[in-house]
Amino acid sequence: MFDINVFASFRINDTIEFLITETTRNTWIVMGLLLILAIIVRVKSNKWDPMKKPTGLQNVIEMCVDAWEKFFRGNSNDTVLYLAPWFFSLFVFLIISNIMGITGLRPPTADWGMTFPLAVSTFFLIQYAGVRHRPKGYLKGIFLEPVFVFAPLNVIGELARPISLSFRLFGNVLGGMILLSLLYGIAPIFTQIVLPVPLHMYFDLAAGALQAVIFTVLSLTFVGIAAES
Repeated sequence: MFDINVFASFRINDTIEFLITETTRNTWIVMGLLLILAIIVRVKSNKWDPMKKPTGLQNVIEMCVDAWEKFFRGNSNDTVLYLAPWFFSLFVFLIISNIMGITGLRPPTADWGMTFPLAVSTFFLIQYAGVRHRPKGYLKGIFLEPVFVFAPLNVIGELARPISLSFRLFGNVLGGMILLSLLYGIAPIFTQIVLPVPLHMYFDLAAGALQAVIFTVLSLTFVGIAAES
């Protein structure tokens, strides 16, 4: 779980050394892909005429926006609709990260050092949504319900959410990567071209996409519940 997976290192002096891990490198790759995609959409969108029927990329983007809005409303509520862009970015990042294993690269989400910060961001959004939209009711639910003596258990329950979210995503992605690595280690060389294909389809594509959906849906649900009156 705490394997460093060093890709490169830079030493400044005898006491300071910077390490670039595989997780860091592959995260930069995902960020670069998303940045390139965002730039392409931005450049293309400047040429779109809102008075004309959408075609091509514009039609695809509008379909994605509409589908995401319906998905968001189905798993959360309109009160926190302003968070839809953040969760869309999170979802796309998770999708690309989870399926990266099909290229032979280590998925960034196979490192708990990546999944835990993502889960912590969800934790802070939960607290923000609760305090912003119903401060008295939310704080009362944590510290005074059903009675004040349960406050420590309620606080522990809140703190357990990012831990459970992070380990669920990390464990499933890492487990699939380990199983595929073991298969490559024990399978004869002449079968390594065909035999792993269906397993890659499941562990990298199907399971990767499923874990991205689960993480996003749980995050949306927690934030929506915290904001409900």
